[in-house]
Amino acid sequence: MSTWAAVLAASVIAFACKLAGYSIPPRWLAHPRIIRVTAMLPAALLASLVVLQTFSTGTRLVLDARAAGLVVAVVALVLRAPFIVVVVLAAGTAAALRAAGWG
Repeated sequence: MSTWAAVLAASVIAFACKLAGYSIPPRWLAHPRIIRVTAMLPAALLASLVVLQTFSTGTRLVLDARAAGLVVAVVALVLRAPFIVVVVLAAGTAAALRAAGWG
């Protein structure tokens, strides 16, 4: 399959999913269980993305400077540091450890 065929197929699938979302009756979406799931879904997806990007390289699990940066970020968040400070501390920690030869 060529690249353009894959792009077009993905576009059609994305459009079909959006169209299916509009055709769901609103009363189904008002169910309490659906409301709870959709409220928690973004946090779960973000958490999985963070774990995937922190502890994997290709198809391997790794423990390197990114994990230390994540630990520093969590500590900064617990201490209620501003978001930009959290990002700078995490990136600085990972960069310093990589410069020191770890990871």
